[in-house]
Amino acid sequence: MTDGSAPNAFLFDWDNTLVDSWGVIHEALRETFIAMGQRPWTMEEVRRNVRASARDAFPQLFGDRAQEAIDVFYRAFEARHLDALRPLPNAEACLRALHAGGHYLGVVSNKRGSLLRKEVDHLGWSGLFGAAIGATDAARDKPAVDPVLMALEPGGLKPSVAVWFVGDADIDMVCAHNSGCTAVLVAKETPVAGEFHSDAPDRHFGDLAALLAALSITI
Repeated sequence: MTDGSAPNAFLFDWDNTLVDSWGVIHEALRETFIAMGQRPWTMEEVRRNVRASARDAFPQLFGDRAQEAIDVFYRAFEARHLDALRPLPNAEACLRALHAGGHYLGVVSNKRGSLLRKEVDHLGWSGLFGAAIGATDAARDKPAVDPVLMALEPGGLKPSVAVWFVGDADIDMVCAHNSGCTAVLVAKETPVAGEFHSDAPDRHFGDLAALLAALSITI
């Protein structure tokens, strides 16, 4: 890709874009729902409903017990997340290839920032990212523009179409469009008409290897 649409920076979602997190999220939410006296979600419900950060989502789920639920969730999550952490196929090779090519890389996640950075460190990826920004690091969480600005700041960059925001979910596409970045969906299934409403991805790739291939990068 050599035209004006070629990216000079990439911001990645974390969970289920670069690493497999559904299992540990499901278990932590199961403990939380039980502690709150509610029926735990199935894995299908977790995959369908988990998008926003806990500080944005839990008040709707648990009302005035939201902070109690947040505490339960993060205790359960932190107890197991590093042991369960697994990169998705081609994730590390993709990051290293982009980094070697001189692209600025960052992470924008709705996982609590301190836990996010522990996971980045655990995988040995800290040197690949200019910043890894998670929930509560900024005044507002994804899909607001605040964490995008924070993630780009160390590279001296501003949001633009030359920044590809790469994620697996609708909230990532909303965040990309809110900030003026190119919205890149990485998902096995091709989006159906109307699935993303007004926040349809600008580009779609079945996996990270396909994204690199579109940039004429081999791994």
